[in-house]
Amino acid sequence: MATVKIPLDVTQAVPASSNGPQFNVAANGTRYLAFDAATEETCIFPYIIAQSYGSGNLTLNVFWAAALATAGDVIWGCAIAAQTPNTDSEAADSYGLATAQTVTDTHLGTTASRVHQTAITISNLDSLAADDRIVLSFYRDADAAGDTMTGDAWLLALELTYSDT
Repeated sequence: MATVKIPLDVTQAVPASSNGPQFNVAANGTRYLAFDAATEETCIFPYIIAQSYGSGNLTLNVFWAAALATAGDVIWGCAIAAQTPNTDSEAADSYGLATAQTVTDTHLGTTASRVHQTAITISNLDSLAADDRIVLSFYRDADAAGDTMTGDAWLLALELTYSDT
């Protein structure tokens, strides 16, 4: 049994047609998506292949930082759509996402823009099978009462993991 790890770079993300995060590059070259503190913003990772997927939940590791805040909670969420080539009749551009799942992570304090890592367990799998195309919708649930961190939250990277057995 092995764990398959698929890194997702923020440059691969497609902002939602409305309320998408802003892509930025820091002075040191760090690339990130800036998610607003007041409006739910979403991006899409449109084409991930679940090679060697065996069974079980997916895990989405989220690497993030706060633009200016040194306290508070941020809520990240995601949902997937799985499409089986040559089997599903669903159009490539009109997929239906499974129910979203979220995680709340607390800023560790003292330093703005320090790197944090949290994980979202994805158990709503939309009938995922090996070699399916996955569309991943990712967002900051900034309009939820539990998202208390002020200012932008920067998405630095994502890593999708799953078992091959």
